[in-house]
Amino acid sequence: MAESILQAAILYNSDDNTKTLPLKFGDNMPPLCSASHLLQAEYNGDFVACLSVVIRLKQLNLARSPKLLIEQAELQIYPGQKIGLTGANGCGKSSLFALLRGELQAEAGNLELPPTWVIAHVSQDTPALQQAALEFVLDGDQRLRRIEQELELAGAAGRGESVGELHAELAAIDGYTARARAAELLHGLGFSDADMVQAVAVFSGGWRVRLNLAQALMSRSDLLLLDEPTNHLDLDAILWLESWLKSYAGTLLLISHDRDFLDAVTTHIAHIEHRGIRLYSGNYSAFETQRAAHLAVQQALFDKQQRQRLHLEDYIARFRAKATKARQAQSRIKALARMETISAAEVDSPFSFRFRTPVQMPDPLLDIRHAGAGYGERVLLENIELAVRSGERIGLLGRNGAGKSTLIKLLAGEIEPLDGSRTEGRGLAIGYFAQHQLEQLRPEESPLQHLQRLSPDAREQELRDFLGTFDFRNDSALSPCAPFSGGEKSRLALALLIWQRPNLLLLDEPTNHLDLGMRHAINVALQEFEGGMVLVSHDRALLASTCDRFMLVGQGRVQNFDGDLDDYRDTLHQQRLAAQPVATEKTVRREQRKQSAQEHQARLTQRRPVVKEIERIERQLEEWQNEKMELDRQLGDSDMYQPAGKERLQTLLKRQGELAHGIDQAEERWLGLQDNLAELDKTA
Repeated sequence: MAESILQAAILYNSDDNTKTLPLKFGDNMPPLCSASHLLQAEYNGDFVACLSVVIRLKQLNLARSPKLLIEQAELQIYPGQKIGLTGANGCGKSSLFALLRGELQAEAGNLELPPTWVIAHVSQDTPALQQAALEFVLDGDQRLRRIEQELELAGAAGRGESVGELHAELAAIDGYTARARAAELLHGLGFSDADMVQAVAVFSGGWRVRLNLAQALMSRSDLLLLDEPTNHLDLDAILWLESWLKSYAGTLLLISHDRDFLDAVTTHIAHIEHRGIRLYSGNYSAFETQRAAHLAVQQALFDKQQRQRLHLEDYIARFRAKATKARQAQSRIKALARMETISAAEVDSPFSFRFRTPVQMPDPLLDIRHAGAGYGERVLLENIELAVRSGERIGLLGRNGAGKSTLIKLLAGEIEPLDGSRTEGRGLAIGYFAQHQLEQLRPEESPLQHLQRLSPDAREQELRDFLGTFDFRNDSALSPCAPFSGGEKSRLALALLIWQRPNLLLLDEPTNHLDLGMRHAINVALQEFEGGMVLVSHDRALLASTCDRFMLVGQGRVQNFDGDLDDYRDTLHQQRLAAQPVATEKTVRREQRKQSAQEHQARLTQRRPVVKEIERIERQLEEWQNEKMELDRQLGDSDMYQPAGKERLQTLLKRQGELAHGIDQAEERWLGLQDNLAELDKTA
């Protein structure tokens, strides 16, 4: 029996009912193939579909440099599962991806992965290619590119048979629609028709990341690895990607700090903590519920163990010196040593902060009237009317490039209105966060020094206590921030903003690079914030829970949006449908004729070698049958059976047998080719 791990089998009964069978290996079980996605066999006369493990971690240890990240991990992943990989920053999520891609080796244990699988991931680098964006995305389909290359070589060499076979293979993989599918990917990720013919080198870094993502999605992958795929996407593209991944037929491993995205896409969560991996069924919300129950049980076990420890330690302290109780005391010392250590349940997030009460609260905080916004002579937004009042929370919606960040800069005073007015309330204190501000941090200074620069008279302990709520504790509060990760720099920038007691928050993608724990902490803090807020974010959980109303930025205007995020999703869907080109009947017929002609030519080219082989076999059969008839005539001569002709008789009989066998095989092959020819003629 083939070695494989059997997860489940579905028995299809004659009455069309189905049930799950808990199957075990045995002599009467159907044979399995470990490389199959869906294994089919007969079991006791019924049809059985068996699901086998495709990825398995066995006693796996994984390290980066000297740091052991994962220890003795056990994990089984089955075909079609969509798994969100979660855990604190630095726990080993990206390293596990590197292991699956073959870029990192395990310290110990085994990783079992089907060797024939195609693994797709988003490349971190995109060179400044002169290749068109659409062609770059098509490179993700390596099988398509191989067939196209072989077609070109076969056509140049005049190998008609090969050309026909390759056209048939191209049709079988739906290659004639490849460019349309690539264009659909690019449209979904925010590219226009004009963008598709632009060279890759023309696009900025964020848009090149989208091209890499599109190329990965174009791949005919069995396993798709996505590490923070939403980081460079706007809300429109995230909603599209969410829908695409739901219909992805392969196995998905996803790292994301967007809980709504995880909820919508995943069927399981693999959580890394304490150097182990635990798999939970359901999406991220289900994982949180299950893990909370698990932590509650763990805490109860810890409390019980502590009571047992105290009891044993008390007994040992009281009686180990008494001769009559020494043996019992020694047995309790051994029991205490054997007792398994159960760690106390830990709260995931090390972050717990609140916005400091603003010194003043003017109303309105900021008033924009009849304003235009842009850069130089380039006008992006016109006739802006926006008054931000105290306690008001506004979320800005719109596609990338529509002008959301430009509007935030106008509100922050970083750019002047091209026309109209911008009026600040008396005592306005703006807290402005944008990704480019991370570059303004002083790399040689520590978080504490940054804060001391803002408040030189504040007590050091007060500043360190405040930094601790952002998880800058001990050495990390005193270390230069140059080597900090993007997430750590974002946390520091937010800490500096909050310390200054703003009464108006202007936040442009504040959660980029932040993990789920920090995102949750910001969410809670913003809900309690007393001032005004204008927020740009692709984090739907943050938008939905902190914004009272939304404004739509697009087509040079800023308008109130009457609805919630679900309404916005529906609006985008309708816009997408309306934007799709409506093909005329003439265009449709032309494309159908073109495809039919290609398929007909491919079938004719396939037919030619079949006809040639049939003709060759018929010639061979005619020669063999003539030879056999002559042998039969000679063997019918009675003189052939005289003792003198014995040796010749044996030779003729042997040749007669060879011819009979050859004729039988040739006739069988001829019949099979005739069936093939009939099938080709039927579809021609």
